[in-house]
Amino acid sequence: MALALAGAAMAAYGQNPPRGQQEATDDSLAHELGSVVILPASAEELKREHKPLASLDRYLEGTPGVNMVRRGAFAWEPLLNGMATERSVITVDGMRIYGACTDKMDPITSYVESTNLSRARIKSGSSGSTHGATVAGSIDLERRREGFGHKPVLGGKVFAGFEGNNAERIGGTAMHYSDSTVYVNVDATYRRAGNYKAGYRPGMDRELEFSQYAKYNVSAIAGYRLRPGREVEASLIYDKATDVGYPALGMDVSLARAVIGSLQYRYMPQGRAITLWETKVYYNTVTHIMDDSKRPVVAMRMDMPGWTTTGGGYSKVHFSGRSHQANITFSAHASSALAEMTMYPDNPRERPMFMLTWPDVLTRYGGVQAEDRIGLGHGVDLSLHGGAALHENRLESMFGMRSLQLFHPDLSAGRTRLLPNVGGALAVNSGRFTHRAGFGYSERAPSVSEAYGYFLLNVSDNFDYMGNPDMRNESAFSMEWSSAFREERFDVEWAASWFEVNDYIIGKPVPGLMPMDLMAAGVKVYTQLPHAVLLNAALTAQYRLAGPWQVVAEASYRYGQASYGTRLPLIQPFQYKARLHYEGRRFNAEAALNGSAANRNSAEFGEMRKPAYAVVGLAMGKDWGIGKNQLTLKAGVDNLLDEYYSTFSDWQGIPRPGRNIYGHLIFSF
Repeated sequence: MALALAGAAMAAYGQNPPRGQQEATDDSLAHELGSVVILPASAEELKREHKPLASLDRYLEGTPGVNMVRRGAFAWEPLLNGMATERSVITVDGMRIYGACTDKMDPITSYVESTNLSRARIKSGSSGSTHGATVAGSIDLERRREGFGHKPVLGGKVFAGFEGNNAERIGGTAMHYSDSTVYVNVDATYRRAGNYKAGYRPGMDRELEFSQYAKYNVSAIAGYRLRPGREVEASLIYDKATDVGYPALGMDVSLARAVIGSLQYRYMPQGRAITLWETKVYYNTVTHIMDDSKRPVVAMRMDMPGWTTTGGGYSKVHFSGRSHQANITFSAHASSALAEMTMYPDNPRERPMFMLTWPDVLTRYGGVQAEDRIGLGHGVDLSLHGGAALHENRLESMFGMRSLQLFHPDLSAGRTRLLPNVGGALAVNSGRFTHRAGFGYSERAPSVSEAYGYFLLNVSDNFDYMGNPDMRNESAFSMEWSSAFREERFDVEWAASWFEVNDYIIGKPVPGLMPMDLMAAGVKVYTQLPHAVLLNAALTAQYRLAGPWQVVAEASYRYGQASYGTRLPLIQPFQYKARLHYEGRRFNAEAALNGSAANRNSAEFGEMRKPAYAVVGLAMGKDWGIGKNQLTLKAGVDNLLDEYYSTFSDWQGIPRPGRNIYGHLIFSF
């Protein structure tokens, strides 16, 4: 199983899961070889977090092992271990959800809010295969649940925030109720922002056009105790974003909408080897409409809607023995993906051109995954995992199939693949030291875009991309190591991982094919390189000074290289962070420095050379007790020196925001 990458990062608004489930998850947090982002809710947690109403994107971006690809100010794409989302599995409470945008403008992380999440559980490599086949790992976004209590409790929060750079307004509420038989969590969050301004650069317009967005999210969870040890839970998410601009792309988004529902049953027997048996069924639908109608000049007007629908479920059984903590998960889901493109010529006499960019692809998946943590005594734990899945793709559109057969004459309507995985890790606790070493092997199938995509424009390298359904499974072998030292005032941890990916899927130019987009440089067809190597390294240190002062420093680096001298795109250069934190009884403050070396760009994939940068930020917070209630004020300034900069993961070199003065206000009752 994969290693811990650097401990838990601080974040916003969490509560404990339901009791019973809490016993299983909290126990795994203490021993599981993975990284966990905890989103704080309590008064003490809010003290430490300088920007509690920040989007989930910003919390994940601050986590070792995760980078975020930014095409605008909204809905960033998470990269895990330097690999794109095709190679990872992202779930919400274990539910598979598929984005409906061929340009990745709607990652799964965009359909939840930091205000309704309790944690993001991150697993690396093959250990993330519980709910789907992966080579990079998984991110499971767990929502906040109040859980059952001994007596009735009603509480909640009302919050508001303002970001000065883009005039973003944030508002919402989170309410919860619990007693011995019922718990309910309901929250709503609204965000609206205008165009943001980049840092100061002589002679340049600072406003970044088409970087605005508006979004609201409503989430509800209700649990009911049928009798001791037997519980049911229902949940619903409704998320809608409109008027979303993407300055790094040629199109914007007029609508991104998701409806996500589930029903779960939990059985917790007493005095048996089975400690928890949870079964969930779920259904979700995503609609995404790209729109260029607000762009003043385009080569050709286009409409690009997309839809995905997914239904599935899983059943997970937890076992506990004298020296074993084990679980086995059976999961299955079916998903359909359909995307269209209609091009409207400037000449009204010419007919519009229509094609299916995702030709109504049905994906069926069924798998089994087992994990066991074995206590060997004397501070030594051995973790083992393994599983296998069947993955099927089937084309439901005859029109789409005939279109693809122009390039793949032998294309069949369906294909089934076997996807195995296996791995393990050894952890040794010796006094103040903890050492871990792990390995893993896993395989994945090509994504819908990689296998069946039809003239998908990648703005970064300005090529149309074509799918290739004849590709083999992509496989990866990984090894990971970490060590940690902890004492009363000083903590330090380092972690490193190595991935060898075989049959690495990547787009390569094919001369003679004409692009569909008038401005594209050519057509790339997905193919496979013999292998690619990715290296990741991170170091975190924390020192508690005298009194309420604390210093935290982080450094990380990635390297990616494939066959034939191909530099992998979107690979993070050396980056560093340092924070000086003061925490008093009612007042806290922080000064932060974030910086990066110049990137090792891949010109083959349109990447620009990004120079080194260093950015300074300040933050402070104050809270007041009002009876049994609390009022918390957070204020600060990002990019204090108004630096003009762009990171390695900002498409088309779009700059990051300049100086931003913000304030967040939270009333808890």
